[in-house]
Amino acid sequence: MDFIFAPRSLIWRRVLWTRLAAVCATPDPDIHRPQVLALLRQALADGQLEIRRRFAMSGHGTTVVRETCYLMDQIIRLIYDYTSHFVLADTPHPNLSLVAVGGYGRGELSPKSDLDLLFLIPGKSSAGHGLMVEKILYFLWDMGLKMGHSVRSQEECLTEARKDMTIRTALLDMRGLWGAQGPFLRLKAAFQRRIVAQSGPAFAEAKLAERDARHNQMGDSRYVLEPNVKEGKGGLRDLHTLHWLAKYLYGVDGFEGLVERGLCNPATALRFAKAQDFLWTVRCHMHYLAGRQEDRLTFDLQTDVARRMGYMDRGPNRSVERFMRHFFLIAKDVGDLTRLICALAEEQQKRRPTLGLSRLLHLVRWTKRSGFAMDGQRLTIGSPQQFMKTPMDMLRLFWVAQQQRLDIHPTALAAIHRSLGRVRGLRGDPDANRLFLDILTTGHDPASTLRRMNEAGVLGRFIPAFARVVGRMQFDMYHVYTIDEHLIRTVAVVGDIEQGRLDDEIPQLSAVCAKINSRTVLYVAALLHDIGKGGKGDHSIIGAEIAAELCPRLGLSPEESETVEWLVQQHLAMSRTAFKRDLDDVKTITDFIALVQSPERLRLLLCLTVADIRAVGPQVWNAWKGNLLWTLFRASEDRMLGLVRDNRRAERVAAVCQELRATLLAEGWDDGDVARHLDRGYPDYWLGFDADTLVHHAHLVHKAEQDHAGLMLDIQNNDERSASEITLYAPDHPGLFCSVAGAMALAGANIVDARANTLSNGMALDSFFVQNGNGEAFTQPARRKQLLRTVESVLAGKVLPSRELEAKRQSVFKRRTDLFTVPPRVLIDNDASVGYTLMEINGRDRLGLLYAIAAVMTRLSLQIASAHISTYGERVVDVFYIKDVFGLKITNERKLAQIREELLKVLDDGVAIPS
Repeated sequence: MDFIFAPRSLIWRRVLWTRLAAVCATPDPDIHRPQVLALLRQALADGQLEIRRRFAMSGHGTTVVRETCYLMDQIIRLIYDYTSHFVLADTPHPNLSLVAVGGYGRGELSPKSDLDLLFLIPGKSSAGHGLMVEKILYFLWDMGLKMGHSVRSQEECLTEARKDMTIRTALLDMRGLWGAQGPFLRLKAAFQRRIVAQSGPAFAEAKLAERDARHNQMGDSRYVLEPNVKEGKGGLRDLHTLHWLAKYLYGVDGFEGLVERGLCNPATALRFAKAQDFLWTVRCHMHYLAGRQEDRLTFDLQTDVARRMGYMDRGPNRSVERFMRHFFLIAKDVGDLTRLICALAEEQQKRRPTLGLSRLLHLVRWTKRSGFAMDGQRLTIGSPQQFMKTPMDMLRLFWVAQQQRLDIHPTALAAIHRSLGRVRGLRGDPDANRLFLDILTTGHDPASTLRRMNEAGVLGRFIPAFARVVGRMQFDMYHVYTIDEHLIRTVAVVGDIEQGRLDDEIPQLSAVCAKINSRTVLYVAALLHDIGKGGKGDHSIIGAEIAAELCPRLGLSPEESETVEWLVQQHLAMSRTAFKRDLDDVKTITDFIALVQSPERLRLLLCLTVADIRAVGPQVWNAWKGNLLWTLFRASEDRMLGLVRDNRRAERVAAVCQELRATLLAEGWDDGDVARHLDRGYPDYWLGFDADTLVHHAHLVHKAEQDHAGLMLDIQNNDERSASEITLYAPDHPGLFCSVAGAMALAGANIVDARANTLSNGMALDSFFVQNGNGEAFTQPARRKQLLRTVESVLAGKVLPSRELEAKRQSVFKRRTDLFTVPPRVLIDNDASVGYTLMEINGRDRLGLLYAIAAVMTRLSLQIASAHISTYGERVVDVFYIKDVFGLKITNERKLAQIREELLKVLDDGVAIPS
């Protein structure tokens, strides 16, 4: 056990034992056991309180885990001695050893971690041993301790260790805790001789495979915004893996042992000791804050941990973002050490190359001509000073590895780290910039190479603006990765688009990409589109300025540079238009075309937008978004290429009605029914839906009239949009949209798009596209029926949404969205549409928000023609096309001010849902 400062102020075992012995004056354990239990519980609580007090003063997790381990050692020893001397004094239990294993055996115990104990018994167990183990375990459980335990003999330990890698790993860290020491020492020697000495390669291979599987399960990125501090990539478990490999293969314990064996230098060992202390500190804060074992650094914990660790806001960067950036940089350091030790572990195994002889000879010759060498199956440098003498080789190393699909040896990466200062001189070198551009735009998985360069520190040194976003997070529920990881993933998705891997989701997307004149423009824009984040001001404008400076340096032509600059500045334009605007409104398309101006930019923007959204996180993209983007692209491209004639409105309406008439007559309708139906619609209705939808609506209305139904509801799944479409035919009245929105919220349905229409007979024919909580259509029949029943109940006045939603809102636990601040905004635009006022509402998402907004609009006598609802994590962006009670745009400034004021009140979370 490491040095413990003032251990007696944590627990004084001798004094406690004296008090315990005094309590046990009576020979009956049933009498003194409750008093002993209370005494030890108090000692444990006092010790834990002192450890926490010290932690608040020092802020070092390393001290906490050592002191917690020491405290538990003393408590368990007292329980062992109490059981042996006072409970089972007359029962023989010779040679019973109590052994700490796993993390407890290593001497690492976080405040709320479990204990792992091995009761080591002689070859032949006796009744006394079983009774001793039972009494100790029951006492530990009554203390409220969580633990895992096993009862085994030496031979059983060795047999299980051969079969089970988890048991073998736990025994690797065994530590004699109390009881007979002879059996423990014999087990330790036998384990080293009969297990460790004979299975180094197999152990290393199993641990490396276990690490890879764990990384894959956790997302294979150390840049996930809610990382697992213990199990995630670059976390404590990776350090444990290094410890196990070093101990198993080299017999060394701790970073000092690595230095003694020449596996790393003192500066590196110190760097990783600091990384370990940082991770332990974070984990200890998490345990104390959660009051339980908690290893996932969730958003709610991040804010509190950042505050407790002393991080402060600085400029545009919030304290939590600065803390998390430090966390990700520490995880990167852990990754550096992981690569080094794992490479040494593989060398220890002396595994034969799996490459064929001809492939191996080819690589040896090819790399030698390139100035490098092969070490096993990894690319490495020819001499330790290679990068100092030829800095260009730092870029060439990654290029060669990319071209030949090779891993890079940690020795070469360590040499890069020592030579990073020389990268600065490469920025103005045309050959270096040309080589970097080749790495970025080659078809050989550029994202993986960029990730390697980023982790090695080369990418940030070569492009200084990129260094400013390395490890930088965005504290919200929408973005899953840090900015640098998001940019690299965007490049990866561009490659997927180019290879046709996304054509199932957006047909012909790869064909669109193939028509792009400059692949270079697309890849450079993908790498730079968010590079302006973290600065003061609009990140799109900042990023465009960075692109304008960087692109000529990379060798792009003036035209290419201008296009990249435009793409970076406008990279959100297509998604904003597709998700917030009515795509059936001609002005939406014409305004978008005025911004884009050329088919080439349109194709580039589509590919960049798809890649950007997909790289945000695994649950962000869906078919609904793909359909909207594709609809906007096709409508804009057709108009740009002159494939759409701008017919006069009346002619277009006449053409739609003529086509519908022919379809209905062919389906058996008589002339009178067709004429009556065509008389019901207004031009906006006929031009707002496709032919199939108009036919479906006609049959729905016709059936309602035949059945004399005052309300008709229909639900169909739209696979293209990954949503369910609910069509409602009912007498129109103010507040109809509001009532339906309330019903949807009660039924757990999210409205993502809506269109309201009033026919000439006074009936409303409204369409609502809804999704479940997973962003999918409602496919289960029971859920679909429940959804329609809820709408019917609300419209019949049997259920009052405001009351039900407010009750739900008051009863739910604290929501994740409550952790974030979203400034409420109400934006009014009278120029985006010819016939409607656009109202864009931004705020923090909450239960019943859309209903509350619609209730305010109803109270203000506003007509909602269509609604486009988007949610980005905790942020909602809702856009409404509205008119006043007379069917006109709202232009009166006093009225607009009143609307804005009332809506801002609703966006306040503290305001109850309006009736």
